[in-house]
Order: sequence, then C-alpha cells, then structure tokens
Amino acid sequence: MKFKYCPLCGRELIEKFSWDEGGVPYCPVDDIMYFDTPKPCVVVAVLKGKEILLLKQSYIFKNSKVLVSGYVTNGESVEGTVYREVKEETGITVGDIKYLGSEYLASKEIIMLTFMAKYIEGEINKSSEVEWVEWRNIDDALCEMSEDEIGKRVVRKLLKEIEKLLKEIECKGEKADRCEIDTND
Repeated sequence: MKFKYCPLCGRELIEKFSWDEGGVPYCPVDDIMYFDTPKPCVVVAVLKGKEILLLKQSYIFKNSKVLVSGYVTNGESVEGTVYREVKEETGITVGDIKYLGSEYLASKEIIMLTFMAKYIEGEINKSSEVEWVEWRNIDDALCEMSEDEIGKRVVRKLLKEIEKLLKEIECKGEKADRCEIDTND
C-alpha cells in the first residue's frame, strides 16, 4: 500500500528522504514516515500421499486450478493463516507446515509467503468462495495450473523440497512437469 494521506490526521503527505530508503511519504504534523507496505498472503501446497489439493476459483484465474491461499489478518501469525485458510476453504486440517520461500506480485502489491503442509484429517467441504476442490495426482498439478505462474513455482519448490518424501511414497516426480517439456527438441 502506498500512503498519500496521513492515516492519523488526514493531511496530504510530503516526501522526506530517509537514508537508504530514499523518498518516503511523511507527515510533518504527526512526525511519522509511512513506508510502502505490501499485503501479506499465504499460498499453501497441501499434500496427501501422492496427491496435492487443487482449487478452482474463477475470480483468481478463469481457466486454471490454484493452491489454497489467503490474506494474513492483523494479530495472526502466517502459520495461523495457513491453518485457517485451509480449514475455511476446504474444511480439512493440516499439519507439518514448512515454509518454502516468498514471491512478490507487483500488480496487486502482495507479498506471497509460500508453504507446504500435510493433510491431517477431515473431509473436503468447500467454502462458497471455491467453485471446485479436489485431490489431484501431483504429477498432473503443473498441467492443471496453466495460468498460475506463482502456484507452479510453489509446486516446483515443493517437488525439490520433498524429494525424500516422494521416494518414500514411490513417486519420483519425473512426470510432474511433462506439460512444460518442449517436445520439438
């Protein structure tokens, strides 16, 4: 979020230089600098054996499946957001949460904190904001997430992070990116 007006007094902010940050919106009345603040969001790849949980939410992408995601609320940890969003959107409980890294979506000023989590219990009970939710074979995930570039990067990170787990469940991930292999070679 880029501040134009002071949230305390409502006056238009001026630019003030702050060492290595450069020009920052500043309220001379309240003597406060307002740094740009991206909105934090979690993106979660939920695993159950060889399967990954995919959702369809047309307001995000018209023709693509996505991972569970949602905004972090004030007073909530990002891990708490992972639990809450998965439960709210799908009705299931997850555990063994692992941070995978972050992505930035400049068009919406969102910092996306990416995670993997394991299915613990529950039956799928989709929320009204979700059109479709289903367990899909992880080998097909990238093909089904055609429009979701960030989601595909999360799945690729996931595949690297869980190589050991995939061996244990006899899924080598060799076909996971088959839809992106250039067959013209």
